Amino acid sequence: MKITLTLNGTLRYADVPERTLLADLLRDTFGMTGTHVGCDTSQCGCCTVHVDDQAVKSCTMLAMQADGCKVTTIEGLGADGLHPVQQAFSQCHGLQCGFCTPGMVMASVDLLRRNPKPTPAQIAEGLSGNLCRCTGYVNIIHAVQQASQVMQGDAP
Repeated sequence: MKITLTLNGTLRYADVPERTLLADLLRDTFGMTGTHVGCDTSQCGCCTVHVDDQAVKSCTMLAMQADGCKVTTIEGLGADGLHPVQQAFSQCHGLQCGFCTPGMVMASVDLLRRNPKPTPAQIAEGLSGNLCRCTGYVNIIHAVQQASQVMQGDAP
């Protein structure tokens, strides 16, 4: 199947089998290896990307469903320097091994788009579809709170 999508701001074309997953297209065809595949069952959220500005677990979406869409991966998020969420994850130590981080960051950006000033409970709820096996989530919640402040102009 021939598909066209805008990947991180660039129009891209691919000819893929109908059963190709978006995660596989991104990683194997376009080299966007920041999109991690952790479970293949949409449990962990490591493969989260944005499709038309909505967070999507790319391991459960067919590539052909992204035909004509705008897709943003972690590589495209910080194309002009680190996004405030990426910066906050670094500053607040919201990562350890880093495997979940791209998906966690992408889900956090989506959360802050929908709710610019979330409470810690809203952050925990908003990121409940993304699993981290290392951090215990405390610093991730702090990172999202800090990013929220920066994005609202209330930088700490």
